[in-house]
Amino acid sequence: MTTSNLYAAAAAIVFFWSGAVVSISFLEAWLKFTAPGVTLPIGLSIGRLVFSALNKVEWVLLVGCMTCGLAGVAGWWKGAIWLWMAASVLVVETFWLLPALDARALAYMSGQEPKPSSMHLVFVAAEVVKVGCLITGGIELFKLI
Repeated sequence: MTTSNLYAAAAAIVFFWSGAVVSISFLEAWLKFTAPGVTLPIGLSIGRLVFSALNKVEWVLLVGCMTCGLAGVAGWWKGAIWLWMAASVLVVETFWLLPALDARALAYMSGQEPKPSSMHLVFVAAEVVKVGCLITGGIELFKLI
């Protein structure tokens, strides 16, 4: 595979990744609560499942993208800084934000009322930053083709 093809593959992965995050985080997440018959516990249960799956898929996409980029070597740094920033956000989400939000969801689902928290807004902000980094990184990779 040529370097150009590797960068094209990396850019495609990055754009797919950003689309997955946008579709889940900014569409599915709040739309499910507008469906008839979806209660808060059911919506939270679905959300836990979907965000857990998305997180695992994101790690696979990150590894795939980095593999393509590192195999291509020349010029990789132009898009890599943005991908490293997106990866940093993913690490924070995986090891801090998602577990904290998961604990809150479990508390709600068991009938408890957790203290008010801005954790959800922090997660949304992290998703916005991650998508911005992915799109910028994808554009930089696309320029290398």
